[in-house]
Amino acid sequence: MASLGEEYPKEQARVREVLGVYKEIGPAGAFGAMDIEQTLREADEAALSGDLPRMIAAFEEMKLVE
Repeated sequence: MASLGEEYPKEQARVREVLGVYKEIGPAGAFGAMDIEQTLREADEAALSGDLPRMIAAFEEMKLVE
């Protein structure tokens, strides 16, 4: 089983790729893109803070992004 430290940056990268797809859609993808950007901001801030419970919550939120 992989650790949060290994999987967290992979999940951030995956979500950034999904964000790119939403942005390519144009106006129809704007709301989704805003939501994903907020998720990524929280994930980035959680990682920088080193707050493990916050990182776990952000990780779970990122896994919901499709």
